[in-house]
Amino acid sequence: MGKAGKALKQVLEAYGISQNRLAVIMGIARSTVSHWFNETRDPSAEAVTEIVKALRQINPEAADEFVDLYLERNSWNQPPDRFE
Repeated sequence: MGKAGKALKQVLEAYGISQNRLAVIMGIARSTVSHWFNETRDPSAEAVTEIVKALRQINPEAADEFVDLYLERNSWNQPPDRFE
């Protein structure tokens, strides 16, 4: 499956965010998040946007990391404003 599931799994595990918490904030079934997390289904482009919005409510750093992982950005190709 795609990058979104891998990125989501990595971020949820790294930041201790449960699939259920993300699902509740997004207003969707936990099973949907589980499919993404386990890479049995890919989220739509619209769902990826909603994942970012929900993660931003929970932990803005987690949202930023999800975007970076999803877009395969790292310190070598991030825009200059990402450096502190």
